[in-house]
Amino acid sequence: MNGYALLKRIIDLTLAMILAVLFLPIWLIVPVITKLHSRGPVFYAHKRMGKGGREFWLYKFRTMVENADEILYKKNKKLLQKFKQGDWKLENDPRITKWGRVIRNLTIDEFPQLLNVFRGEMSIIGPRAYLKQEIKEQTKKYPETKKMIEVILTVKPGITGPWQTSGRNEVPFKKRVEMDYEYARRHSLWKDLGILLKTPKAMISKW
Repeated sequence: MNGYALLKRIIDLTLAMILAVLFLPIWLIVPVITKLHSRGPVFYAHKRMGKGGREFWLYKFRTMVENADEILYKKNKKLLQKFKQGDWKLENDPRITKWGRVIRNLTIDEFPQLLNVFRGEMSIIGPRAYLKQEIKEQTKKYPETKKMIEVILTVKPGITGPWQTSGRNEVPFKKRVEMDYEYARRHSLWKDLGILLKTPKAMISKW
């Protein structure tokens, strides 16, 4: 581990501990409201691609109805087609609950990823964590992004990053990859600090 990587790991763990304590009320309130509002588990785990292309379970507070993945991939072909045509995003996704939309708009649903940071699978700041199938299908649609993805996967994905602070769902796949690629090529503590300072505004930008 080089000096930058070691320092970044120390910063990750320090920030993760501070955030976990600072937002303790959220850890207590969100699970209770989630359970009262809709059926299903409090947390949602999804396999994503990490550093070196290794898959890991990414954690979130559940914001969708129970069995949302099954509804998308097995029960609603029109929704799946719309999802893929929209660069693996759905505008006004009907599977999102009313409460889920609230915590998504505040980016509260991402808080459980602090566990991924503690486990060393993610960083506080880094590229978006991509789905394996998303990479497979989208690089066929945008072949020029294949080499960029290879570079992106040389660093840990982040809870926040260039995509998360630059428009999020409004940013198309190709542009998102370009931003993550530039970060992976030129990441530094100064660049991380810049992204960190933009994050609070990005968190409330949908309100």
